[in-house]
Amino acid sequence: MTTNQAKVPASALEHAASPGPMLTTTAARALAVLRIATGFVFLWAFLDKTFGLGYSTPVERSWVNGGSPTKGFLSHVEVGPFQSIAHSMAGTWWADTLFMAGMAAVGIALVAGIGLRVAAASGALIMAMMWLAEFPLDRFTAAGEPSGSTNPITDYHLIYAVVLVVLAAGYAGHTWGLGRIWARLPFVQRHRWMI
Repeated sequence: MTTNQAKVPASALEHAASPGPMLTTTAARALAVLRIATGFVFLWAFLDKTFGLGYSTPVERSWVNGGSPTKGFLSHVEVGPFQSIAHSMAGTWWADTLFMAGMAAVGIALVAGIGLRVAAASGALIMAMMWLAEFPLDRFTAAGEPSGSTNPITDYHLIYAVVLVVLAAGYAGHTWGLGRIWARLPFVQRHRWMI
């Protein structure tokens, strides 16, 4: 037992968010704040693209006013081997619907603290596809201009994907969320991957 373990009161360990004794109450709360903040990133993107709240999406290009949540991003992909695929998907009804459903579901799950394994897998997939579309490995666009990539591997898409996995692995929904209640539901007990 390390010195730090000996100093943590037994009551604090019993109330930790995960089964491991190393997660302190402070760490569980920090994960909860990270979970809610990350969830709000996904949820805000959904709300702004849906209603055109005037941040990245003006009201006239909102989804409810006939705009496409994927057209602007995917039609401007100028790098990587998936450029033509991104252009062909841009603005299609199915790409818009899947993207928006994914952003809303991941955001709601994170804010509520439920289904974090599914949210982590889904959110990481969304981030991986966006990473492939921006393809930071390319230093130059198809037109030969600098791509603006600052790091060929680790960018914010991969950081978000890692954060999602950490939140799910750390049972971040148990603190300031509905994770404990969710985990006790009979259908979640039968399908543990839904925790």
